[in-house]
Amino acid sequence: MNPARGEVSLIIDGEARTLCLTLGALAEIEAGLGCSGFADLGDRLKAMTARDLILVVQALLKGGEGVALDLSGARIDPTAAAKSVADSFERAL
Repeated sequence: MNPARGEVSLIIDGEARTLCLTLGALAEIEAGLGCSGFADLGDRLKAMTARDLILVVQALLKGGEGVALDLSGARIDPTAAAKSVADSFERAL
């Protein structure tokens, strides 16, 4: 993990994984959440559903590790996931 690059860690199924907000991840998140821009995305992230959280974590995982995982049945602490998502955005911006 490289904090200087904006990477954060999240435990998924008992394994530390690397998340990172890249331009590609940001575009995937905006499209997946149906946002029309960055301001709209900010509002949407303030009231995320569990489905939204999974979509965002999947995009950030692609940005951090370059892998696409099906997280629908993964063991992820939702509080830790929300914190990792917030940390990822904070470090990137």
